[in-house]
Amino acid sequence: MFTPNQPIKPVANSTGQKPADVKAQAQKQVIQRGTPTIGAFSIKVKLKDDLKEVSNALRSLSFLEVAQEKDTVNALYVESRDINKQPYIFSIFKASDSMLELAYSIPAGLAPTRRRLDMVRYFINLLTLLEPYYEIDNKIVLQLMESSIKDVVDSISMDYSKLYTEYDTIKKEGEDLKRKAKRFSEDNASLSNDNYELKNKNDEMLLRLKQLESMPEEALKVKLQEWILEHNGEINVAEFASANNISVSFVEETLNRLITEGYIEAVR
Repeated sequence: MFTPNQPIKPVANSTGQKPADVKAQAQKQVIQRGTPTIGAFSIKVKLKDDLKEVSNALRSLSFLEVAQEKDTVNALYVESRDINKQPYIFSIFKASDSMLELAYSIPAGLAPTRRRLDMVRYFINLLTLLEPYYEIDNKIVLQLMESSIKDVVDSISMDYSKLYTEYDTIKKEGEDLKRKAKRFSEDNASLSNDNYELKNKNDEMLLRLKQLESMPEEALKVKLQEWILEHNGEINVAEFASANNISVSFVEETLNRLITEGYIEAVR
């Protein structure tokens, strides 16, 4: 029986070899034939019901191929096959009176620790399904999870840890920049609207100025003379131009004509 402090050891395969031995041999074969390596793990349990009930529960999962033997229920899960239609990425779950074990393939190019972590998650899902039929020590399950997570953490070098830290930092900075870009975009849209309104007002003012400056010169001369008489012979050009919505330059030109023509006299 397993104790909480006991490490969960991989089960032996049908040839009596431990997965570590099988893995070493399979790695040699990968170079020659590209075959996957093998991984496995197991936990001790105690059957509360009949194996037939276990078999029926596993058969409820349509993706499993279930076969019951005298003292074991086998469930094959084929994720993909090779060009010869042979299982390439697969796992075999075995359930007996006192043991639940899982053997699985590790395809070339996939990190063993990543594959093991996926298989532990799959294994725990099966445990959830079979929990009514077995007495399962949760401490052993937690130990299995802890050892798998430790393998993943140990496989990450300091360079990767630094990379992940930098990635998180860059990701946060990227999100901040996106928010700023959105705010700038909204501000730009607002400024564009303001600019459009100002342009319309400017166009209106230019049109009005053009209309005012198109006032007959004779009429403007009369207005200038009346203004000078009303203001004791003085004129503030800027004030007159503002009061009559006329440009200063237009007023000055008209005043010069009045002086030239002798209608008014400039006093120094």
